[in-house]
Amino acid sequence: MSTSHRQVPGRTAQSPRRDRHGRGPRGPLAWPPVPAMTSRRDQFDDFVLDAAARLEATCGRAFPAVEFAVEDVPLGPAPWEHREVPLGRLFPATGSRPARIVVYRRPVETRVSDPRDVAALVSDIVTEQVAGLLGVNPEELDPGFGE
Repeated sequence: MSTSHRQVPGRTAQSPRRDRHGRGPRGPLAWPPVPAMTSRRDQFDDFVLDAAARLEATCGRAFPAVEFAVEDVPLGPAPWEHREVPLGRLFPATGSRPARIVVYRRPVETRVSDPRDVAALVSDIVTEQVAGLLGVNPEELDPGFGE
């Protein structure tokens, strides 16, 4: 008894594997530079970095050595804070470690009704924390603070 192989029309034994319609392999729906591939977490990180870069450009050399970080939620209120959930915190410099400003993503996102307002709120939080680090009013660093 011999076995026969059935040939699929349009496909040779040497042709590369294609999808069932013969159009070629499927690719990703969106390429990495497309905004659809950017997650909300990455967008939030970019908002924090943009706010810090704007402040650094306006402050110039007076800008302190500071690290910026983003965390999802705070662990809990610090003893000196009120019972409300903080949107950001300033951790002062210790020894060789520079000061650190942490912005909390989830509380910020829940405070705004329109997702387009997240960037403005993040900018205000970063401005407020840097002003606290420098010991000045936030309006001195950013004349549009709180608008």
